Amino acid sequence: MSADSDSTLEIYSDYVCPFCYLGKAAMEQYLATADDPPAVEWRFYDLRGYKREESGEIDPEVEDGKDDDYFEQVRENVERLKEEYDVEMTLDFSLDVDSWNAQQAALYVRRNYDEETFLAFHEVVFAALWEDGRDIGDPDVLAEIAESVVTDEGIDLDPEEVRAAAEDPDLEADLREKFEEAQQQGVRGIPTFVYEGHAARAAIPPHQFERLLEGT
Repeated sequence: MSADSDSTLEIYSDYVCPFCYLGKAAMEQYLATADDPPAVEWRFYDLRGYKREESGEIDPEVEDGKDDDYFEQVRENVERLKEEYDVEMTLDFSLDVDSWNAQQAALYVRRNYDEETFLAFHEVVFAALWEDGRDIGDPDVLAEIAESVVTDEGIDLDPEEVRAAAEDPDLEADLREKFEEAQQQGVRGIPTFVYEGHAARAAIPPHQFERLLEGT
């Protein structure tokens, strides 16, 4: 597994992964205090891809070995890290959200706007799910999110373009290719942080980012 740039910290994540949201918070805490923070590159990943049918829909009947005890342990871990990292989160795990449309819309924003605008959209999508409990798989919600994005450069996202992007078959094919590339890079779980050939998986605490960047 290798990064595209020696100075870039890559993050493979999915909006519906609570540990990605927590890992994002821990990373931001590290970056705020780092003497020479690296550039950051967000990578797309389909957390529930193994459940996805050819139609694009998720089959909830696919056996994955995750029972009630597993989800209770997830809840406990999220609660612990939420307090440790001082993160505001809505922990409604009954909310069955598919992030595909959100990631497809984010891919469109990245390709058609500057990086600042992409990051602003990316941030609001994460917050819409984990702070507001909104269904980010709904194209109407994504259009509303786009309308709310504000950048320092005053760039406005076109909500109708974002709504259409969430259902664009060409973008769907491109996004599927990016998910396959992530697997070819050896990514098997998220969040995964990669820097100069070194990788760390899980919502690691802020101080471990320094170790990752030093390769120790």
